[in-house]
Amino acid sequence: MTRAMSSGTYLVANKNSNAEASESYRTLRTNIRFSAMGRSSKVLLITSAGNEEGKTTTATNLAVSYAQESKKVLLIDGNLRNPSLQRVFPRSNKRGLTDVVSGQCGLEAAVSTTAIPNLSVLTAGTVPPNPSEILGSERMQELLKEVGAYYDVVLVDSPAALTVSDAQILGTMADGVVLVAHQGKVTKDELKKVKRGMDHVNAHILGVVLNKA
Repeated sequence: MTRAMSSGTYLVANKNSNAEASESYRTLRTNIRFSAMGRSSKVLLITSAGNEEGKTTTATNLAVSYAQESKKVLLIDGNLRNPSLQRVFPRSNKRGLTDVVSGQCGLEAAVSTTAIPNLSVLTAGTVPPNPSEILGSERMQELLKEVGAYYDVVLVDSPAALTVSDAQILGTMADGVVLVAHQGKVTKDELKKVKRGMDHVNAHILGVVLNKA
């Protein structure tokens, strides 16, 4: 789909909107629209084959890019095993996605705004013993439909697709999947395996972001 400029700073798109890296995320935003080809592209899953390929960096900067376009954006931490959005946007992780899905709190109590206009965040919340069951629940599906009706764009950061089944589960609920690939780290066979897995559950891969290129 496109190439993403990587940086040691997560929110590069917010720090310097004129930088080459920021432009790459705007290009990604545009390419997602074209890749959707008339399909809804409101709820997007960001995943990769393995760990440390740039999923969270891509998800956060893409969220900033949409927000800068005056879209109402919700960024969800769907990585219940190793959550990170509470560090990218420093805040408590006591109430988040798992707490909403399990009925421990309401959505309004768990979603928080950020310093970036139009961008809200739903952290992972309490780390559960059964992440796959939480993500595959009927309530999770209802939640994504609920936020999809309220926000212009919903981005879900997920675990690596080849390590656990969580990404495939979330892929069935998303309008599209963006696959992040770390150049020189991931192999073609691994990417093909991810595609076969997503095809098996009828998840729609919009394209690939080549990271660290």
